[in-house]
Formats: sequence, C-alpha cells, structure tokens
Amino acid sequence: MNLLEKARQFLARRRTVYVATFLNPMGEEVLKDLARFCRAHETTFHVDARAHAVAEGRREVWLRIQRHLQLTEGQLWQLYGAPQSQSNQE
Repeated sequence: MNLLEKARQFLARRRTVYVATFLNPMGEEVLKDLARFCRAHETTFHVDARAHAVAEGRREVWLRIQRHLQLTEGQLWQLYGAPQSQSNQE
C-alpha cells in the first residue's frame, strides 16, 4: 500500500470515528452544546480582536466536525488529502 492510499484510509477512518461519536443521541446532545459554544449559527464578529480570534477558533472546530459528519470520504479527500493533480481529476 502506497503513502497516498494510507493517507486516504486514515481520513476514511477519521470520518468513521466522527460519525460514531456524534451521530447518536448523546452525540447529538453534545453537538447542540457545541453549536452554541462555537457560534455555529451566528456571527463570530467582536470589536475586540482577541475575542474575535477566539470565536473564529471555536467556529473552525465546529466546521471541522461538520465536514466530517456531512461530507463523503471522497469529498473529504478532495478537501484535505488529494494532491492538486488528483483533486482536479476526480
């Protein structure tokens, strides 16, 4: 197995783990809490630059979780792992 295939398998496993963790009743409860904490459905703008940076960091975590729950393995590969020449072909 080559390095690209290992990377692709790693990403597929990571998606599987996210799904197993969050797509169940307890995980859904955690997601609701994280949505509020990470400002999933509201602006992260704050006049204080540091507070804004903190809010953006939280939002970045939320977006990562959502990508792993909503995108297919192929879409995640395009986003995170595929070399440029391969991502243009798929």
